[in-house]
Amino acid sequence: MMKISRELKTGIIALLTIGMFIWGFSFLKGNDLFNSSRNFYVEYGNVQGLTVSAPVTINGLKVGAVKQIYFHPSKKGILVVNFSLDSDYSFSKKSIAEIYSPDFISGKSIKIIPLYGGDNAISGDTLKGNIETGILGSLNDQVGPLQNKVESFLTNADNLLQGFNVIVDDEGQANLKNSIASLNTVLSTFKTASRSLNSMLAKNGKLDSVFTNATTITSNLVNLTDSLNSANLKQTVKKLETTLNKFNGILSDVEDGKGSIGKLLKDEGFYDNLEGAAKEMEALLKDLKEHPKRFVHFSLFGKKAKPYTEDEIEK
Repeated sequence: MMKISRELKTGIIALLTIGMFIWGFSFLKGNDLFNSSRNFYVEYGNVQGLTVSAPVTINGLKVGAVKQIYFHPSKKGILVVNFSLDSDYSFSKKSIAEIYSPDFISGKSIKIIPLYGGDNAISGDTLKGNIETGILGSLNDQVGPLQNKVESFLTNADNLLQGFNVIVDDEGQANLKNSIASLNTVLSTFKTASRSLNSMLAKNGKLDSVFTNATTITSNLVNLTDSLNSANLKQTVKKLETTLNKFNGILSDVEDGKGSIGKLLKDEGFYDNLEGAAKEMEALLKDLKEHPKRFVHFSLFGKKAKPYTEDEIEK
């Protein structure tokens, strides 16, 4: 029988111890060295506090765990999450790996939202990542606008209080009293005006007389209009228009030299003859006045009249 030395036993125990330590450490991290599982990768801009060994679920069933979280070697600011799936459940490459919070106490986890149709996802594929808003996120989204409104309300309230503080000082109180006094004066004046208006609106008031006179004037105007209609004003205007047309015709004839007046204005010979006749008539009347015996001869004894000569006229 082969005898095992103490050194060999010590080495075997050390190897077993190291192996058990590695297996235990991997088990605590969620890795099973004796189980062949599929590995997948997801890229996130923010992992929301996701840690290694966080569970991976499908429809609420744990099917794996997160193995590694590290920065992408070529994409700045991008985190890569590597997780393994123990289940052989098939789903499409288009499925989504979403970070979510199962409850308020436990940390972040990954749930796979499986999609079907097309090529199935295989070990080594990179799935599309997403982050669920969650209850707290939704609450923050709703509280954010409300917070802005509350801040705006507080700002307006502060401005209102400052304005109120300005009003309640001594000068503000004096101004407020003056304003109230002015308002009382205006109300008193308005009351007086209302009384005057009521008096005017009374049955025997001035305004009633004004309305009565206006009614009378309107009635008279209606009567005048009726009288004009009954007077056949249209026919009168038409006759006047005919008369004016005839007068315009007479003026046109005079302008054209027709008729006695037209010839008198337009025919110079007629005017000269008329003027000569007027002068001869004037000379005849003058001679008749100065020498009446030449024209009227009366003799009781039959004496012959003296003959007429032009020289005597010129004398």
